[in-house]
Formats: sequence, structure tokens, C-alpha cells
Amino acid sequence: MFSLPKNITIIEVGPRDGLQNEKQLVSTDAKLSFIEGLQKAGITEMELTSFVSPKWVPQMADSKEIVAGAKKTGRQFVLTPNERGITAALDAGADALAVFVGVSDSFNKKNINKSTAESMAALKPLILKLKDQGVFVRACISTAFYCPFEGAINPEDTIRLCSEFVDWGVDELSVADTIGMANPAESYYLFDQLKQQFPNTLITAHFHDTRKMALANIFAALQAGVDRFDASAGGLGGCPFAPGATGNVATEDVVNMMHRMNIETGIDLEGLCEAIEKIESHVSNPINTGMYTLYKNRP
Repeated sequence: MFSLPKNITIIEVGPRDGLQNEKQLVSTDAKLSFIEGLQKAGITEMELTSFVSPKWVPQMADSKEIVAGAKKTGRQFVLTPNERGITAALDAGADALAVFVGVSDSFNKKNINKSTAESMAALKPLILKLKDQGVFVRACISTAFYCPFEGAINPEDTIRLCSEFVDWGVDELSVADTIGMANPAESYYLFDQLKQQFPNTLITAHFHDTRKMALANIFAALQAGVDRFDASAGGLGGCPFAPGATGNVATEDVVNMMHRMNIETGIDLEGLCEAIEKIESHVSNPINTGMYTLYKNRP
């Protein structure tokens, strides 16, 4: 009989990963209202925004205002792609930063115009400096399973990349099925290896639901010992550099699955759906995830 944890942590990525791809600009007030609703529902860890060039990601142009305006509860991440972004984030008052790199060279070059090795060489001194300053650092590992340009990724390549980050002292690894092609067997294998090899580092699973296997992959990761999961309220999101990738797994569906298995999340499902309702009119596509649809159609 497999064992399951008594509780898990959900890291809400909707305000950043969920909204970054929206074609119509979402106002700062709407984002802050969304964030507040998520916090009221019990979200304690959240990816708020990213400090990237507004030329490339105009949706994130208000990152300073988001950091300043969001209620300071729990751990709040901001995504920082380079030294300029890190400096801007720290100046804005952020105290938990996320960096990212793709296991696949092709994906990394499409994303930030650098090979994986070049990205790692640039990140190393920045991460070491941040850790000297006591900053919480989360390393986001893209294309950990499959790449839209190269196909299947050797798990050993993903583990090797994670090992470098662990050697530099990162606090957390968020390991992503960026294009939603992983299956539960692959999920179990990789996360079992990561949990065994890096027992003192927070391991978080990040699944996209392109092929409707995200919940199955999460269940497999649970069996491998993972108790931290990225998710996006309303299933919002995608990746501009990953053709065909759809949204992240929906937070409300993950919460429902966990609660049905008597695994605590600390999140109120109805309150979560109320937060999604706040943002729905500001996004371009209707939100029709399982639990949110049930919420909207309740008697």
C-alpha cells in the first residue's frame, strides 16, 4: 500500500505564470484584488509577479506596484531572469526570488537567448551572492521531462542540472513539465530520484495540463514523497516559448483532489473559487476548470 502525506503545500502561480501570457492588459488593481482573494482563501505561498523587460512581457510591467501593494503574508516569490531583474526586485522589497533555466538548450535559447550552460554560468555568482545575503532562492527547472523542440529529456540531465543548483545552496527546486507531456510513470521516477538525492532541498512539482494528465502526475509525485505543488487558480497560464503548451494545473482541482483524499491544504475551496471569479472578467478566455464550473453552476 502506498503512503500519502497528511498535508501538502500549494504554491499559487496564477498572478505571475497565469497572467503573463494574457493578450489584454490586466490592471494592477485587478491583480491585487485577485492576490487578496487568494490570500483570504488560505494561500500562504505565491508567485506574485516577475521583474522582466516590459518590452518582452508587457503584462508584468507593474511588478513594483504589485510587490508594494500585496499584503505581506507567507512567502511571496518574484521571478527574476538576470542581474538587472534581481536588483530591481530587491530594491522593490522582495525577499524571495525565483530564477529559471531550461534543461533543453533549444528551449533556453528561445526563452532567453542563451544555452543552458551559459545561463548556469551567469546564474551561479548571482545565486551565491543572494544566499550570502540570506535571500530565499527558488530555482525553476523548465522542460524537465519534454522539450517542444527536442522531444524527450533524459532524466539524468534534469537531475544533473538540479544538482548544480543544490550545490550553490538554493532553497527550492520547482521542477516543471513545461509542455504537459509527462506521464505518471515518468513523474514518479524523476521525483523519486530527486527526493532521494536532495533530501535537504524543497522539491516542488509543476505540471501543465495539456494532455489532461496533470492530476495523475501529481498523484504519482505524491507517492514519490513530494508534498509541494505549483498550481494556478482557474488553470490560467501557458508559456510563450513552448508551442502547444496550455495552462497550469488548476489550483481548485488540486485542492479538491487532496481534500477528497483527506490531505490537508489549508485552502478553502469556495474562497478560492471566489478569488477566481474576481479575475475571470479580466482574462481573454472563459475559465471552465472542473471545480470552478461546479462552483458557478451550483444551485
